Amino acid sequence: MNRFLRTLGVLMLLFVAVPAFSAPTADVDLVKQRVAKVNVLRGEFSQDKEVAGFKNPLRSQGRFVLAQDRGVIWTTLKPFPSEVVVTRDRILSRQRDGSSRVELDGRQQPAMRSVNAIMFALMSGDAQALSAQFTVKVDALPDNGWRMHLTPRSPMLAKVFSALELSGDRYVREVQITEANQDVTRIHFAALSETPAQLSADEGRRFE
Repeated sequence: MNRFLRTLGVLMLLFVAVPAFSAPTADVDLVKQRVAKVNVLRGEFSQDKEVAGFKNPLRSQGRFVLAQDRGVIWTTLKPFPSEVVVTRDRILSRQRDGSSRVELDGRQQPAMRSVNAIMFALMSGDAQALSAQFTVKVDALPDNGWRMHLTPRSPMLAKVFSALELSGDRYVREVQITEANQDVTRIHFAALSETPAQLSADEGRRFE
């Protein structure tokens, strides 16, 4: 499976490892007021992962489709073409040429149902959902921008993550994940578009 699918597996801990707490109301409200709520969001991503012992970061690029009622299509174009589709009940990883396919069924692995919520929380800037497992601090930035700092609440999560940071404006623009071993993953979103507001026929088929 590709690095993005591995990252999802680790991020599942955010929503299944510890009980829920509440974030400060003012912090949640600020992000809720500034982040757009859209049915379908499309864009491009670039991901860099800095790994101890490697001089250069591991890089990947591609595009994504986020549909509130269906899930996320995460298409990696470089360095190796592949696609991950996340829905409420499954994660599907496949090569674009159809040469290989791996599917994880949420009905057999109930924790997989948390992945949909994780993706929406990270890509939609859902402070309330993320605050279930992290202490949340929000900074207001100029031009309706914001930055969200997250630190683990539980010792178990602290063994995996040192910190997580999201920043953006109307949309989430960047996610930075710092692991306990100090490996750092940065995901940058660009060319974001809310139109067309419905999935195309091809996009719909890729969710199936």
